Amino acid sequence: MSQHSVEKSICTVRDALAEAKSVVVLSGAGISAESGVPTFRGQGGLWRQYRATDLATPEAFARDPKLVWEFYNWRRELLEPLRPNAAHLSLAKLENRLSSFVLITQNIDGLHQMAGSRNVLELHGNIWKVRCTACGRLTEDRRVPLPLLPTCEDCGALLRPHVVWFGETLDPGILDRAYEEVLRCEVMLVIGTSGTVQPAASMGMLAGRNGALVVEINLEPTPYSDIYSVSIAGKAGEIVPQLF
Repeated sequence: MSQHSVEKSICTVRDALAEAKSVVVLSGAGISAESGVPTFRGQGGLWRQYRATDLATPEAFARDPKLVWEFYNWRRELLEPLRPNAAHLSLAKLENRLSSFVLITQNIDGLHQMAGSRNVLELHGNIWKVRCTACGRLTEDRRVPLPLLPTCEDCGALLRPHVVWFGETLDPGILDRAYEEVLRCEVMLVIGTSGTVQPAASMGMLAGRNGALVVEINLEPTPYSDIYSVSIAGKAGEIVPQLF
């Protein structure tokens, strides 16, 4: 995409956002990567001799909860010093301008909330929250590191990270709310997501079929780049602040 095409696309989106009353954002790993968050996929996805995808499962936790908690403590140590980038901060400012704004994220790092976003739907949970395996009590705990086998203050049972592991289903309440917002938005920004993980991947298509202007911002083309209303190639931290 030429610089002229990028500038024209940015103007199109800027005009649409200026008129819109209802905006939904879907964010993925790409926006967090610009803050230094590892993706844990492909090369570099190993911790010790383990694949991250082999430890982030209910089976791994049932087999060896201490090992899984060691892995998540390591991840929390990596994330603790990281801060929101310009894209996170710009989206938080956009929320303050609109009467209806919802941010749907596939990320578990909490950077959107740190940037000031309030209306956030976390599809895959949050690494800074822990959930009791017995009574279900959910709390935020930002200690780094946590005890290797943390227990519930209410019932004494083992805690687990409040994240959606491979093989688990998404929270139906959060998913239903996400679909509801996608179907009624006027503009949808799809930022830093490859479009390969369902059900989030199809949300932009759903919004577009319902009449929304759907804008993709991603470093690389995705399977939806030619289908969305606007597709802008580039870093979220550089593109998103130019949209408002």
